[in-house]
Amino acid sequence: MADTPPATPPGTPPVVEAHGITKRFGVTVALRDAQIVVAPGESHALVGRNGAGKSTLVSILTGMQRPDTGSLSFGGQPAPSFGDTAAWRARVACVYQRSTVIPELTVAENLFLDRQSEGAFRPIRWKQLRRRAADLLGEYGVDVDPAALTRDLTVEQRQFVEIARALSFGARFIILDEPTAKLDARGIERLFAKLRELQRSGVAFLFISHHLPEVYELCTSVTVYRDARHIVTSPVAELDRTALVEAMTGESEAPDATSTTVGAPEVHTGDEIDDLLTVDRLSLPGAYEELSLSVRAGEVVGLAGATASGNVQFGETLAGLHRPAAGTVAVGGRTVRSGSIPGALAAGVGLVPEDRHLQGLVVGRSVAENATLTVTSQLGPYGTVLPSRIAAFAGRMIKDLDIRTPGPATAVAALSGGNQQKVVVARALATDPQVLVAIRPTNGVDVKSKEFLLSRIRRHAEEGRAALIVSDELDDLRSCDRVLAMFHGRVVGEFSPGWSDEQLVAAMEGL
Repeated sequence: MADTPPATPPGTPPVVEAHGITKRFGVTVALRDAQIVVAPGESHALVGRNGAGKSTLVSILTGMQRPDTGSLSFGGQPAPSFGDTAAWRARVACVYQRSTVIPELTVAENLFLDRQSEGAFRPIRWKQLRRRAADLLGEYGVDVDPAALTRDLTVEQRQFVEIARALSFGARFIILDEPTAKLDARGIERLFAKLRELQRSGVAFLFISHHLPEVYELCTSVTVYRDARHIVTSPVAELDRTALVEAMTGESEAPDATSTTVGAPEVHTGDEIDDLLTVDRLSLPGAYEELSLSVRAGEVVGLAGATASGNVQFGETLAGLHRPAAGTVAVGGRTVRSGSIPGALAAGVGLVPEDRHLQGLVVGRSVAENATLTVTSQLGPYGTVLPSRIAAFAGRMIKDLDIRTPGPATAVAALSGGNQQKVVVARALATDPQVLVAIRPTNGVDVKSKEFLLSRIRRHAEEGRAALIVSDELDDLRSCDRVLAMFHGRVVGEFSPGWSDEQLVAAMEGL
């Protein structure tokens, strides 16, 4: 459970206070009479399903959008004028799931971007800039070389740099948007330790996450949004998981929803090939070594591992994104051409990539175009593409995946995160693959979307195919028939249904 926030003197105003916030985009109501209050030194969680209004609230709290109605104040003072960037930066900052640092610049340059010199016409004194950066990093206990290129930092280090940059403007209220999405267990532990340290100095955090256990570990208060409305604000200790999920979904959780296990798949006999996927001594230097596994028809296998385990690179290798140094991959008994995406597709391997923003979507294209990217050549005669066939095919995928969109022609960028992820899964399933490789398939989506996506992967396997779920998210792995745990490039354990969190996490951490 989270530590109690430091006591504040009586009468100290909240770091942020919003009431009656309403925001419309045309006929769409993004927020309706919303509210939130965060105290100094508090770690306050904001949770809700995709489309609940969280992103719109963040855009208003950071001065990116102007509310239609309502009041907003920081430290008891009215919010700055819309467009006064410097004033907003001095009050609030947001560390987004997608890093905003510039990879080709050094840490020092990122920390003081547009503030490198003392004036617009003064030269940059590089030694002085690096010294200022070292002083700033040292003040907040961030162990990073100011001269290092930001591209060479770990995800965790980049987040610390962004937090330090925000604090350098004077902000004492920081919004963290899915900060743990790409961190392993130890990285999360170090991040949380740093946040608690900053809390003791009076810095407050608004913590946005779909990983509910983290809410209970870090936060003292939680606010739930649903359908663009504020539903409840409560001390975390007074809102158990069942009540929290009910507030987020508006539905009562089934009695066995957190303990459902899937029985062993049917064992096939006769001349048919039971192992749809066979991997023999596959090696990718720096990622994994001599890794062998098999997945049977009708089976969903989990491949668990932290960031440095190599499990993601292994899943990507199966889909042709990497060329292994040794070993073979076979689907249905036929060897797959290594290091070839077309070869993997032709062999019957479908991929749900790790990052839908970087690898999964063409954001400037429609839902239909994104959902049919892997089968475009099949939607017209003699290599042509018929828009009517694309629309018809996409319509079937939209129905199958329950994608909430006005229509196939809607820009994919206009969808919520959960629906964008469904589009990515639709594209992977469009080729009707024999083996579906899903890497962190529920990353950054809400509870209901998680349940739907995992059940869809299960259905794909039950139709006589196979699925491999590559993830460090325990809820993803609970749906598997068995789970293989990786540590530093090797499989270190295999778990049947009924494993405990402690057992699997210990294996993933090499304990």
